[in-house]
Amino acid sequence: MTRHLLFPALVLALAASTGAQAMSIREFHTLEVKEKKEGKAYANYYLVGVLEGLREASDAARRTGQKPLFCVDGRRLEPAMARSLYEGERKRNAELYEADMPVQLVLSNALQNSFRCAS
Repeated sequence: MTRHLLFPALVLALAASTGAQAMSIREFHTLEVKEKKEGKAYANYYLVGVLEGLREASDAARRTGQKPLFCVDGRRLEPAMARSLYEGERKRNAELYEADMPVQLVLSNALQNSFRCAS
């Protein structure tokens, strides 16, 4: 296995072995408001991590000949955009998301809507 594929596999294996679960929208909100300054920073770091993980998953799918989750194709997608993508998706589709749904779902949908793949 190549090095760039080994690390995500290791992280996934570790998460599975520790029983780690995706953070829910409710948990994410609690993290944001728990500590005014640090909570917001931790929440932003979490969103950036989710964004980077989804981007790697999409790129990995493309490398293996599968359909990617979303297609950046030369457009700008930076870690600093994670918060606005998340919040925009939550506002546009507020009726779709319940508090116990994972943050990853929201951000994945935001990326798929903002960076559609050409058919």
